Formats: sequence, structure tokens, C-alpha cells
Amino acid sequence: MEAWPDVNFVQVYGQTEISGVATILRPEDHRCTDRTELLLSAGRPVPGCEVEIVDVETSDRVPVGVSGEIWVRTDHRMTGYLDRPDATAETISPNGWVRTGDIGRIDDAGYLFVEDRIRDVIITGGENVYGPEVERVLMDHPAISDAAVIGVPHPYWGESAHAVVVADDTAGDVIAFCRQRLAGYKCPRTVELVTHLPRNASGKILKSELREPFWRDRGRMV
Repeated sequence: MEAWPDVNFVQVYGQTEISGVATILRPEDHRCTDRTELLLSAGRPVPGCEVEIVDVETSDRVPVGVSGEIWVRTDHRMTGYLDRPDATAETISPNGWVRTGDIGRIDDAGYLFVEDRIRDVIITGGENVYGPEVERVLMDHPAISDAAVIGVPHPYWGESAHAVVVADDTAGDVIAFCRQRLAGYKCPRTVELVTHLPRNASGKILKSELREPFWRDRGRMV
């Protein structure tokens, strides 16, 4: 934005099932110097579109600022998947909400922050841990240049958070660093140092590749 001061930046969030866009981060939001954290946001709902965050397990609406599954309701959603009534029922609630399969939160000003996919949620001892929240803390570490958090098998908790980080020799105790900033159950129990993280062509970290060695000999990835 410093390089292109006269350009109006716009970001949107949506999916095919709702026939396009659900939220928009407008040009004035990008240049709001009082709230630079909005650059991490997907914006607020477009007219005619409702967005709410619900508990992954109970489907109850969660309080402002709490992470959960993003649900969208709009007249321009799909009617269903062709010849797949079971998949349609899994995606569209009885009262018309589309379950996006994405994890996010909404702040007190109504801005949506998309954080994860449900398949990337780590459930450890019955508690939900969202990788991006832990990754944000790891990226605050001055010696860490890249990080990913995945769920790996744990004999007692079912699975636990495992941090894969690109770091230099001064990283020190990464777990202790996290414990100063996160609840204990959210902290990684193990840390792996690598030279780089696998990414696809668009730059998204391939967490499935990181998880695969840990779950290879198990019947399911959870």
C-alpha cells in the first residue's frame, strides 16, 4: 500500500456454495491507521448476507471474539449438491445456514477473521486448538521465520499440538515461549525444526504433508 498509495485494495471471502462473496474488506478498511489488524480480516458481510460463528460441537452461537465454524445465510446460496442429498444436508442447516467448514471469529465491530479449516482443528483432551492462533504466537518469536502447527497422535489426549518451525540457533525453548502467551492446553507439546515448510503454488502450507508421517499407520487422521 505504501508503494501504491492511490490504489483501492479490496479483499473478499466466500465460496461456491453461496454463489460468491459473503464478506468484503473495503478500501477504507485497508488504510485505517487506527486498526492495522484489519488487514488480517475478511471484512464485514455484504448486503443480503448474514454471517455468524457457532460452536463446532453444539452449533450454538459463540460470544464475540470466540473462534468457531463460520455459518453464512443468504438468498443466493445453492439449493443443494446435484444428486447428493446427504452432502446437502451436511452443508445446509434446516433453517438455511451454509456450514462453510471454515473456522473464524467476529470482533465487536462485526469484522470476520478467517483462521482455519475444520479439518485442521486439533482436538486434545476434548479441547479445540486452532493452529493459526498458535502459529501467530510462534511467529512473534524473533528467531522463528516460519511456523505450522498440526495435530499428532497422543496416547492419552488423543492428539496433541506439534509445532513445525523454521528457526535459527537462538530459538531456545519454544514451548516455554508459548506458555507465556497461551493457555497450557493450546501450547505445542513437541517442536520440530525444519529448513522450510511445504507449500502449494498459492503459498498455502501443505499441512497434510506435515501430518502424514505421524498418522501413516493409523486407520484415521484424528
